[in-house]
Amino acid sequence: MPAQVFDYDPPDRFVAGTVGPAGSRTFFLQARARSTGPVPVVVSVALEKQQVATLAEKVEELLDEVVRRSGGEAPVPAVTPVGAGDTEPLDTPIEEEFRVGTMSLQWDGDRGVVVIECFSVEEDEAGGGLGEGPEPDARSVLRVSLSGASARGFAQRASALVAAGRPPCPFCQGPLDPEGHVCPRANGYRR
Repeated sequence: MPAQVFDYDPPDRFVAGTVGPAGSRTFFLQARARSTGPVPVVVSVALEKQQVATLAEKVEELLDEVVRRSGGEAPVPAVTPVGAGDTEPLDTPIEEEFRVGTMSLQWDGDRGVVVIECFSVEEDEAGGGLGEGPEPDARSVLRVSLSGASARGFAQRASALVAAGRPPCPFCQGPLDPEGHVCPRANGYRR
């Protein structure tokens, strides 16, 4: 399949969301545009839970650094503004365009936006070692440009989404399934 570029500058909506019950959730990033143009109205890309957690953390760190370096003059709120949070479910139908491999994050100071790029994993890359994957230009990419307030809202939702998984075992801190789990701290007995 040829590489595709899904560029949302700015999106009408950009969120992280899941499908499925805790313990077997599939994580998605979803961007939506207001109009139909060369980019589809809604694009969903799949990724791992840890990728969502890392992206949320790094967006917050980037925004905090922008605020710090600008002395509060940059168009970035110090905290998520009231009403900037999006709690609605993902838009349906959810059709995975690609699975995310690598991501990049940057601050465009000229425009005052955060730019997030999510590159697809290619089949060769998934099984290959270092340096064996395709060049970044040969992969599909989802590129989203967000205002400071929108980026704070995205990070807040993504962090809450990751934290909403299975509760931790009080003994080993591993994820606790509804039917229990084999706890290494209890010598392999179910808890």
